[in-house]
Amino acid sequence: QVQLVESGGGLVQPGGSLRLSCATSGIALDVNSIAWFRQAPGQGREGVSCSNYDGKEFYINSVKGRFTVSRDNAKNMVYLQMNHLTPEDTAVYYCASDLWSCTTVDGSPQESSIDHWGKGTLVTVSS
Repeated sequence: QVQLVESGGGLVQPGGSLRLSCATSGIALDVNSIAWFRQAPGQGREGVSCSNYDGKEFYINSVKGRFTVSRDNAKNMVYLQMNHLTPEDTAVYYCASDLWSCTTVDGSPQESSIDHWGKGTLVTVSS
C-alpha cells in the first residue's frame, strides 16, 4: 500500500522558513518523482516543485530561489525547504508521486500525471 505523509507545516512570520517533509512508503524513490503542490484558501491546486527520480529539480518562478526540494532515497523521504516566506505562500501543501519523470509545464508539476497523493499539511504565513 502506497502512503505519502506530509509534516512540518505550521504558522510562521513573513520572512521566515519552514521545512516540509514527505515520508513515503510502498514506492521506490529511485524510480519515482515526488511533486509538491499547494492549495491556497479559495483557490485551485498549484504545482510548486518537483524532485525528479534522478535528482533533477523543478520549480515555478514564484518560488525559485526561495524553495529547495531534496530527497533521501535511503530514508524514503523528500523535503521542501521554504525560505523567505510571504503571506502568498499560505496554503495546504501536498506531496505526490509520479512514476519516473516529473511531468511539468514551466516548472509546475501536473496533476494529470500523479499516481498517489498525501493528505497535506497547512502552512500559514502571517504576522
